[in-house]
Amino acid sequence: MNNEKPTNQYDDIINLPHHVSTTRRHMAVADRAAQFAPFAALTGHDAAIKETARLTDEKLEVDEYTKVVLDEKLRYLLEQDDAEAIFTYFVPDQNKSGGAYVSRSGILKEVDTIEQIITLTDGTSFPIDNLYRIDGDMFRGDEWI
Repeated sequence: MNNEKPTNQYDDIINLPHHVSTTRRHMAVADRAAQFAPFAALTGHDAAIKETARLTDEKLEVDEYTKVVLDEKLRYLLEQDDAEAIFTYFVPDQNKSGGAYVSRSGILKEVDTIEQIITLTDGTSFPIDNLYRIDGDMFRGDEWI
């Protein structure tokens, strides 16, 4: 090396040839990239946080008067041919307490009083106890309030 004082911190090594090992194979670019990939020490932690943050509704209790009105509406719909209504019912969450209220437009097919299940013509079914509301053009009059 010469006796000149370097002007930059790396001037003394910047022009040296790149070292190539004679005993080890060169690592593939994909393998080199993999060693710098992020490490997930808590696998599934992010999903657990999102699940905890997901909001659910509590099931609302239906009072006796509303149960009578719902029963009358169900009887009325069973007597009609192809009368479409909007059924709002509670669907329990599979992963945590609570659930969601779902509104589905459809035609009532059957009310199974033994199994306590309501079935629509499209195959949708839900427990009678989860029924919250029935709406439709035929229920706009004063008798359904």
